[in-house]
Amino acid sequence: MWAVIKVPVNIHGGIRYSCTRKNGCNSFVRGRKSLVKMCSTPGQNIQLTESVKSQIDALPIMVNGCTGKMGRAVLEASISAGLQPVSICLGGPEDAGKIVEAGGKEITVHGPSDRENILSSVFAEHPNLIVVDYTVPAAVNDNAELYSKVGVPFVMGTTGGDREKLYKTVADSKVYAVISPQMGKQVVAFLAAMEIMADQFPGAFSGYSLQVMESHQASKLDTSGTAKAVISCFQKLGVSFDLDEVQLIRDPVQQVEMVGVPEEHLLGHAFHMYHLTSPDGTVSFEFQHNVCGRSIYAEGTVDAILFLDKKVKLKEEKRIYDMIDVLREGNMR
Repeated sequence: MWAVIKVPVNIHGGIRYSCTRKNGCNSFVRGRKSLVKMCSTPGQNIQLTESVKSQIDALPIMVNGCTGKMGRAVLEASISAGLQPVSICLGGPEDAGKIVEAGGKEITVHGPSDRENILSSVFAEHPNLIVVDYTVPAAVNDNAELYSKVGVPFVMGTTGGDREKLYKTVADSKVYAVISPQMGKQVVAFLAAMEIMADQFPGAFSGYSLQVMESHQASKLDTSGTAKAVISCFQKLGVSFDLDEVQLIRDPVQQVEMVGVPEEHLLGHAFHMYHLTSPDGTVSFEFQHNVCGRSIYAEGTVDAILFLDKKVKLKEEKRIYDMIDVLREGNMR
């Protein structure tokens, strides 16, 4: 059974929202401008140096899980950047035999059967291959073992799995890899800044109360890992807050009317707001980051691919990297 999957181009933008007091209780409404705002923007013109362009044009990639929304976004961003997807990728048994069409290219999806021979064959044909994994959490460890056994460098954007086992597998194999559950480079930079503030100024917000609201597509039932990381920083800064206090917005009506999520992005967005209030109510701080679509993660993944390719060619001693390493390199597009 063959199928053609058309890969859509992601459109992205953002709407501001804020926290205010109304009728004696706290509620979130649209309108106020926050102190910190991070949002993906459409139509960014990325200027590439000749050396970077040469690196991109010669780089083959395999995007495993490209039938999924995130995998499709990465495939689209990679093709737009000039990377060269090979004509084969790996997926789950339900995707075996499908053909993904994107940017004039057709990619045949192979299921789990004989995947080691398939990957080894592609790697032999393309010795500078970089694999990108956006499959499912249940496949993280098995896939990492496969990549490590074959010896192919990979970028792991898939969340979940046994992370301790994942890192041990890669470390033991000495394969090169970028592993990060958050590929949005601007969001990663924001998290890094929060961690620096928490480490250098512990207790700076002692006594302050915290409100956290995060809105994601209805299919995401748990609290965002990014929100958990930011909350951890605020706790180090002296704020008392439990994770069960996070206001999870998953109802589409609330997302549009209260949060300000554009209707076209209800199926793919991440709006986070953190509001701090002093004990006497006279001082407040607000941090937020709004992401519509998946392009911010896809573009970050492309940077991770180029970063990893460089490390492989330089035969760096360090083998396992994350998005902080990518950011510190400073050679992003």
